[in-house]
Amino acid sequence: MTSSSKLPKRKFDVVIIGAGGSGMRASLQLARAGLNVAVLSKVFPTRSHTVAAQGGIGAALGNMSEDNWHYHFYDTVKGGDWLGDQDAIEYMCREAPKVVYDLEHMGMPFDRNPDGTIYQRPFGGHTANYGEKSVQRACAAADRTGHAMLHTLYQQNVKEKTSFFVEWLAMDLIRNEAGDVVGVTAIEMETGDVHIFEAKTTMLATGGAGRIFAASTNAYINTGDGLGMAARAGIPLEDMEFWQFHPTGVAGAGVLLTEGCRGEGAILRNSTGERFMERYAPAYKDLAPRDYVSRCMDQEIKEGRGCGPNKDYINLDMTHLGAETIMKRLPSVFEIGHNFANVDITKESIPVVPTIHYQMGGIPTNIHGQVVTQNDANESVIVNGLYAVGECSCVSVHGGNRLGTNSLLDLLVFGRAAGNHIVENNSSLTHTGLPENAADATLARIARLDEATDGEYAQDVANDIRTAMQKYAGVFRTQAIMDEGVAKIAELRLRVNKIGLKDKSRIFNTARIEALEVENLIEAAEATIVSAAARRESRGAHSVDDYGDTPEHPNGRNDDEWHKHTLWHKEGNRLSYKPVQMKPLTVESIPLTVRTF
Repeated sequence: MTSSSKLPKRKFDVVIIGAGGSGMRASLQLARAGLNVAVLSKVFPTRSHTVAAQGGIGAALGNMSEDNWHYHFYDTVKGGDWLGDQDAIEYMCREAPKVVYDLEHMGMPFDRNPDGTIYQRPFGGHTANYGEKSVQRACAAADRTGHAMLHTLYQQNVKEKTSFFVEWLAMDLIRNEAGDVVGVTAIEMETGDVHIFEAKTTMLATGGAGRIFAASTNAYINTGDGLGMAARAGIPLEDMEFWQFHPTGVAGAGVLLTEGCRGEGAILRNSTGERFMERYAPAYKDLAPRDYVSRCMDQEIKEGRGCGPNKDYINLDMTHLGAETIMKRLPSVFEIGHNFANVDITKESIPVVPTIHYQMGGIPTNIHGQVVTQNDANESVIVNGLYAVGECSCVSVHGGNRLGTNSLLDLLVFGRAAGNHIVENNSSLTHTGLPENAADATLARIARLDEATDGEYAQDVANDIRTAMQKYAGVFRTQAIMDEGVAKIAELRLRVNKIGLKDKSRIFNTARIEALEVENLIEAAEATIVSAAARRESRGAHSVDDYGDTPEHPNGRNDDEWHKHTLWHKEGNRLSYKPVQMKPLTVESIPLTVRTF
């Protein structure tokens, strides 16, 4: 086996892993400040999964209706079922208009109102006057907002001469004896060679792990690489039991239909043609938060009111919007309907089912993007040299359920905040040197694959992980199913350790890359199922049949015992907990109340 000392090395001020919205928003701040920054990505930057975001960026601009950040703050706390940290939520909502206008000044082609201001559409769970009425808060570029945002950020990074390393797989964080992160190992897919990237600061911006589920709106690249790297480096993962099912994935395909459809007026209908959300959420109707709408859809299907020959989906009806509105506001949805459902959405409904979409949990951070762990006294301890931003992180602005549009906002606010914090502190940082065993763990992982004469096929194991997670951690959960899932995922971890490669070549060996990705999938899967089985309540997207609505615990939520964040530790497969931050930065706390729609 090659030794760590013989590997090629590169040295940067900052190394960012991931070239999606959060990674490139951070790299832009760093490059503008003159720092030497490298961005590693498995795919070309504009192919990152942010490109798939459709509906908009949440910001209280007030262009289309009365709005301010206080209302946005309230909606986000309530939408997250009071599990979000209110200091971080306040920061995000206050910064929202600023980061949107920043994008506008970079040239992002937002849709416009007749007076030239940014067009904003309604979105689920977004209200004015603390829930009294719907508000138009989603700043949109048709239904291609993420696409426009990602291209805008990439162009600005090219202008600032950011260094991109395209088609590289980051492998493991490098920590020194003090526990500080001093760099990362990575494989160049073109050659199969391992390199060491030494950095004063390393940032994880790797996106979510939605590919641990069989039916997912996520791209194939979303294998939880940052989560796996953090877990192997001894960093816990926070609130991994909370996974959002988007109500409108195309039935049978999983491709996302933006919540912007319902924001523009689309209606969910059951087999009788009824607009059933009026029964479940009389005030919010089809624009209730995603976790609630998904459960209502699933309930309709379970009770026999699903559509189609097998009564296994719901119809999303946009025909009343008219072809002109659809082609102006939802052109990508029109194309998706044609390509993935053989439907002309201007004339007929499109079949949809709840589909896994977003992880609320991830690598714990503070509002500067610094990764934090807990000491024995349950106090936050910063991991020096390591930041995390975007979906792979958990600053806990989303709590138990994310509001639509807050994902792109999260990327922008905390990508920018992390970049600014690194710039402010970079002058005091130095390259502290690499430990002698910097890449030993990475080289051992690769050697095991290269030396195996037989073993399991990586995609067979990956597919079994996805099937298991779909079965044991779905929209509705039971304690017995989750407990069974814990045992099943533990079995699958043993199989991950037995993966072998038939093809031992190095140049663009995609089977080798996939095998390494499975090692990240299993970390995210086990963190999810173990955390879920331990949380004995229903909250947000974690809905457990055993813990239903009672007078003592409305909606199944048990604040006395479970109003706290979960931390899953890979070492020992154990859990610990930390309190939810109920104190905002400048305003009064929003106290715990029953979540109604």
